[in-house]
Amino acid sequence: MFYRPEDGHGLPHNPFNAIVTPRPIGWISTRDSEGRDNLAPYSFFNAVAYVPPQVMFASTGTKDDRDSTKDSVSAIRETGVFCVNIVSRALQDAMNASSATLAAGVDEFEHAELEKAGCVSINAARVAAAPASLECKMTKIIDLQGSNNFLVLGEVTGVHMDDACMKEGRFDVTTFQPLARLGYRDYSVVKELFELNRPDD
Repeated sequence: MFYRPEDGHGLPHNPFNAIVTPRPIGWISTRDSEGRDNLAPYSFFNAVAYVPPQVMFASTGTKDDRDSTKDSVSAIRETGVFCVNIVSRALQDAMNASSATLAAGVDEFEHAELEKAGCVSINAARVAAAPASLECKMTKIIDLQGSNNFLVLGEVTGVHMDDACMKEGRFDVTTFQPLARLGYRDYSVVKELFELNRPDD
């Protein structure tokens, strides 16, 4: 099968998200200029550089009570900071609850019954139970093609890791089984690892 996106795919559901998988979930927490906390998951998320460490996430669509975007991007525009919380298998239901479309100013931490912890290098809350969190300073917001598509880039200014996830000096993802986004309504978890040495190793 071949299709041009502008012509449509003719399938019951869009296959694009099912092709580009698995995708890590960036559970983005922000605090707006009025001090209101927000938490939302984004599956267009990844790390993009080592030195300095940098991440990206993309927001698509808009909310009726926000001008051309969603709560996360709106808050980041105001404050210039955000935190990425890593989603474990144990937190899947809370992550899903935080994806609900709620009115601006409603605290998703409270809605999802999540305990907050404070960030150190930025003014924001983080998910206390997350196996890791990345405090970030926004470096750029880029308008992408299409309606209400924004790419947010940030430099990591602080890293939190759960000590229980450390084994022999490594951050062991099998201890918490990170959640991955697939296509449609599908998810997966990382349970098993294998190593490949590069030719130059």
